[in-house]
Amino acid sequence: MADFLPYGRQTIDENDIAAVCDVLRGDFLTSGPAVAGFEAALSDAFGDPQVVASANGTTALHLSMLALGIGPGDVCIVPSVTFLATANVVRYVGADVIFSDVCPDTGVMRAQDVEAALAKAGGRPVRAVLPVHLGGHVAPMEQLAGIVAAWPQDKAPAIVEDACHAIGSRYTTSEGTFTVGDCRHSTMANFSFHPVKTIACGEGGATSTRDPELAKSLAELRSHGMVRDAERFQNRDLAFDGETANPWFYEMQAIGYNFRITDMQAALGISQLKKLPDFVARRQALVARYNERLQDCGPLIRTNAGAPDSLPAQHLYAARIDFDAAGRSRREVMETMREAGIGTQVHYIPVHTQPYYSALYGKQALKGAEAFYARTLSLPLFPAMEPDDVDRVVGALKKAVGVNS
Repeated sequence: MADFLPYGRQTIDENDIAAVCDVLRGDFLTSGPAVAGFEAALSDAFGDPQVVASANGTTALHLSMLALGIGPGDVCIVPSVTFLATANVVRYVGADVIFSDVCPDTGVMRAQDVEAALAKAGGRPVRAVLPVHLGGHVAPMEQLAGIVAAWPQDKAPAIVEDACHAIGSRYTTSEGTFTVGDCRHSTMANFSFHPVKTIACGEGGATSTRDPELAKSLAELRSHGMVRDAERFQNRDLAFDGETANPWFYEMQAIGYNFRITDMQAALGISQLKKLPDFVARRQALVARYNERLQDCGPLIRTNAGAPDSLPAQHLYAARIDFDAAGRSRREVMETMREAGIGTQVHYIPVHTQPYYSALYGKQALKGAEAFYARTLSLPLFPAMEPDDVDRVVGALKKAVGVNS
């Protein structure tokens, strides 16, 4: 029987292994030069913003909320089709979530969805909008930036990108083409390097920004809130011996967390980042083959839909299946695929339907999110796949759904 194809998997080679082994043989396993090297490499890949690496994508998003000073009484806009973490980090800091709807075909939050969500704020301060680049498909950043720019400057929400699926993705605007992470149309962008993402650190995250003060806050909050800048010390009688700051001294002026990434993870990230262009090209080629092989399957199976102006690196391939018309439930299709040695997944259950959020905010109807969820099924997509693997997946899917070839 052919090998099992999961929906996603890391691609690790001998160079990656050697990079981690070099760290293990060195002096620093954490808080060392590999972390700074990874941040510098990411900054170069994104277009020269400042980058702060952290333990995972959730910590990156959480740090963004902390650095912005978001807290109780504040409101943030989050699309309902996303992983739990995008909404949860808002709750971690005591703020409230207003869930926005999404495009029923792409699952991506549109400008009109943001405007509808903003109208629900009821005068409460909206501190951030968190667009999610689902599956690598980029939200309409220029339009979102335009919405924010129309607000009074002292009340405008920050745009905090959840780009955990989107390293390597780009998007076009009236001004040109930009790389996700560049932060030309946002305050911050956040990334994940989980094994199923486009590059892997095992676990790992990063936040990019063009605001030096935010970058400084992110770095301090990542490490318990410790301040080592002598000019900012408040306990000066303890901090200084005469005119000179004591070399061991630090202060915690605000509470922080241990959200640090290790040098082992960072070294793997540096090595993986060198392969990013090849990984992206490989994913895009596999997506093109999926689209070609599935083009005659409508209306029961439709190809992965792209967001306008988005040039995705394509973390996920989300086929759209009319399970009702096929007379087969999604569970039955997934079980049939698994029996054929093929893993699939669902990204995502709309977060507004989760019991925690239903209890907190009441039941809501977001028709676009619910329509997207009802049809979506993520098919295997990772760089080590061959074209024949795509053909195998499509053949099994057609059989599972009942499409006559």
